[in-house]
Amino acid sequence: MSGKKTNGEPERSARDGSRQKATNPEPGRSGPSQTGTKSQAVHEVIPRTMNSPRAEETQSGSPQPEPERLDVTVIVPVDSEAAEVEDVVKALGGELDRLGRSWEFILVFDGVAGPAWESAQALRERLGTKIKTIVFKNPFGESICLSAAFERALGRYIITSPQYVQVDPVEIAPMLAALDDGVDFVAPWRHPRVDPVLNQIQSGSFNWLLRQIIRMDFHDINCYFRAIRREVLEDVTVYGDMYRFLPVIAFRHGFKVVEIPVRHLKEWGKAGFFGVGVYIRRILDVFAVMFLTKFTHRPLRFFGPVGGIFALAGVCITGYLCIEKYVFGAGVAGRPMLLGGMMLIVLGVQIVGFGLVGEIIIFSQARNLKEYRIERIYE
Repeated sequence: MSGKKTNGEPERSARDGSRQKATNPEPGRSGPSQTGTKSQAVHEVIPRTMNSPRAEETQSGSPQPEPERLDVTVIVPVDSEAAEVEDVVKALGGELDRLGRSWEFILVFDGVAGPAWESAQALRERLGTKIKTIVFKNPFGESICLSAAFERALGRYIITSPQYVQVDPVEIAPMLAALDDGVDFVAPWRHPRVDPVLNQIQSGSFNWLLRQIIRMDFHDINCYFRAIRREVLEDVTVYGDMYRFLPVIAFRHGFKVVEIPVRHLKEWGKAGFFGVGVYIRRILDVFAVMFLTKFTHRPLRFFGPVGGIFALAGVCITGYLCIEKYVFGAGVAGRPMLLGGMMLIVLGVQIVGFGLVGEIIIFSQARNLKEYRIERIYE
């Protein structure tokens, strides 16, 4: 399917209704052209209106037309006023046109405006409904940006891109070809890297640690230029900083995930050390992913050993005190070690109890749980 020119004319869609140009050019201000969603924290620049044909059809009860499916939706979270949104649209959109794919861009402004917003407005004037913009009043992070954009995406495939041209656009072709061949998620591997050496060392160490913990062979989990089937985002819940680990979570849900080397062109961001807090959060994120990927359906396998270690330590301490009392006649009343040992035993039993409660919940909901995806059935 080739890209379709619209010349700025509004299209009818079952998802977004009648789309028209916003009358308020500044993000974050209230006005008749904004429709608040998510507790009025976000508004679309191309809003729904109560007088639109879609609203009239809904009120009259007549059938609504199905939305026109596109080949690709490119989602670009924007969190900087200096974002190169025009370069991204020109580079990726041009490559998609060359491949004969119909496309749209959804630019999600995460609480920012400035020159990037002006560039987005100019793109909407020039390309019409091929460019959609979503504005958050406050920054919420990339996971929320992805979720908000996906709700409004019309593409069969979803490409997520940074706010600058990070990867050579020609790499889109093999990534989309992999999706056409049945892959569900394409994770890129920037090789060779062009960012500072210290950043490469830190990124490589982080990915090595991740591979050792979760036992999955990913080399560049930090690259956000990804190609995804929309079915993946329909089934996978993304929140907080889990967007970084989306390939791992998708693999855990039974989707087919592959990693493809891509040509690295540019890298934004800080060079050097990022501060102790950043590293601590990353390590905690790794352990959170480990728990989500390995123990979500088997909680006792996690809580059992942890609780057993605490309980065993408590038993050893109290056993030592019992030997002192009954063998050597030493007094143990009032000794802090006795209280500590008993507390460790109680804590260990409680932790094991958490695992048992989790197992009961999993057992009661087993009919609704699905850890696999069937690629094909031969009968």
